[in-house]
Parts: sequence; structure tokens; C-alpha cells
Amino acid sequence: MGIETHWGFTVGSLPHGPRNLISDVPGVTVGHCTLADGDVQTGVTALLPHPGDTFHEKVPAAAHVINGFGKTAGLVQIEELGTLETPILFTNTLSVGTVSTALVRYMLDRCPDICETTGSINPVVCECNDSGLDDIRGLHVTEAHALAALADCRADFAEGAVGAGRGMRCHGLKGGIGSASRVVELDGKNYCLGALVLSNHARFDDLILAGVPIRERLAAVQPRIAPHQDRGSIITVLATDIPLTCRQLGRVARRAIVGLSRTGSYCGNGSGEIVIAFSTGCRIPHYPQGDLLPLRAIHEDRIDRLFRAAAECVEESVLSSLLHAETVTGRGGLTVRGLPDLLKGEC
Repeated sequence: MGIETHWGFTVGSLPHGPRNLISDVPGVTVGHCTLADGDVQTGVTALLPHPGDTFHEKVPAAAHVINGFGKTAGLVQIEELGTLETPILFTNTLSVGTVSTALVRYMLDRCPDICETTGSINPVVCECNDSGLDDIRGLHVTEAHALAALADCRADFAEGAVGAGRGMRCHGLKGGIGSASRVVELDGKNYCLGALVLSNHARFDDLILAGVPIRERLAAVQPRIAPHQDRGSIITVLATDIPLTCRQLGRVARRAIVGLSRTGSYCGNGSGEIVIAFSTGCRIPHYPQGDLLPLRAIHEDRIDRLFRAAAECVEESVLSSLLHAETVTGRGGLTVRGLPDLLKGEC
């Protein structure tokens, strides 16, 4: 359920898609595998760029590191070649290796030519540190959990404390998975730009909720949030069906910082802010049919509306991750409050 419908908060001025999720971009789907059992509060989230063969039909992509305190896998090849050739998986920091292996197995099962008659695969796995709520040292995430998240991918997916977001904290509150979309008209046709975040960053005192500082909105509630530093990270994925080059996707990705700033984040030293952007508006075949590719791209004089869409999507995705997350009790009895409980006065 969108935050505008349920909470009455409006973010930005552009219209959103029918779901107000990244899956409003045709073909994009998201799935979760959630581990929620006492001290174990973690999981895996998967994003499929399109329903086809992502290795043989790559999509233009770009990566942007706002603050590099992170362990994301696969960014180097995205930056060099400007393509995405696998799904994108999200998990906790210490499970990147396990989930990466699972993603390799997933791709090998579907592409028998990998490392036989053609090159290798570039698995993309993103992470945030969920230690605190989760027994992260227990290494509870398995390859089976990653494969379950991939099998769960759908257009209508849950937000909040689910999948990789189960153990995450955002602005000192319960964070996790958040998403939003915006519709942009180009040459008389509607296109979509969507965002998905894994939020685990920033300080409570800095949170801005749809333009209003949290202290003002919750003045009557006066929640007791323990002091904390800006550590933890946020992963942002931007997807669109607008034809863009990898260079243009990089320009759009760099506007994610605008949305993060609008929610009160200043990207602290111990926080990793990583952005990946891709376009389904073009497909790049693994095996070339000729020397030249017939790629399309937006005119630079028309790209400002995409910058605005990206900023609005990221801002709303962060807020959506907060507004969809329930209060969770995890490792050692630690309880992290969900923003919905605070807004209802249940602190």
C-alpha cells in the first residue's frame, strides 16, 4: 500500500505508477526469503531486471558510489562495460559470498555456455550490515535462501522488514525494503522510472518525513530512541524502461543523493551509499549479430525530468521502507521500533 494512500504523505510532484513500486517498470520483479526466528533476523531479496535471459540479453547499466563503506560485488564490471547480466541480490554483509555462489549456480543452470564456449559471469550482490538485530556471525543465510528469493520474484512484492531488510535499521527505526515509481512522458508516450532501496542508514534526529523534521511530527509522542551514529549503509537500485546509455544512467544514478538528502541523510563516514541503475529500454546481445549496435538514448536536453523522477523515487522509497516496517525484536532481546507504531502513538 502506498504511503500517500495510507499515511497521507505526498512526495514530490510527478505521478507514480499503478503499484508505486519499481515493478511498474515493465518486466522488473522482486522476491524475498525472510529469516525471522529469535536471534536470526535476516534474509535475501532478489531483483530480476527482465523475465528473459539476462546473460544473453544484457541491459545497459551504471554504478555510482556515494560513500564507499560497503562490500557490494560486481560493480567493477558494471562500471567498465556498462551492462548488467544477472539478477541483483541483496543480503547482509557477511553473506555476500554465499549469495554470490548461489547466483552463480542459478546462472550456470540457465546458461550452459558460461565458462565453456564463452566467458564467465558477473554476479551482482549488494549488502548492508544487520548486526544488532541479527546474529550475523552465525552465517545463517544459505544458498537455498538466495534461490528461494529468486523463485519468489513477482510484480506485487512486500516492503519493510522482509527479505534482506528483515534486520535493517533506518534513522534509528526499523528499516528494510522500500520502493516507489514515477511516470515520465516522452514524445507522447508514458515511461516509468522506479527505485528500490535496502535502508540501514542515518540518524533518527535527522529524519525528515515528507518535508517535516521527525521531532516536529512526533513532538507529542517523544519516542525514546537511543543515540547512535550514522553507520550502516543504503543500497539503491534505479530501473527504467526509458532508453538510456550507460553514461546517462550514471548521471541519473548520481541524483539518488538528492532523495537521500531530502530524508535527512548526510552519508556518514561509516555508511555505504551504493547506487546501481539500469534500463530495460535497450537489450545488448551477448553474441553480436554485427559490428554495430542500434542503441537509442534520451536527448540530454530532456533528461532533467528523469533527474527529478530519481530524486522523488529515492526519497519516497526510504520513507516507504520505514512506513512498511513493523517493530522487530531480535538478537539478545533488542527491539527496534517501527515508524508506524510511533505515528500511532504506540511507543
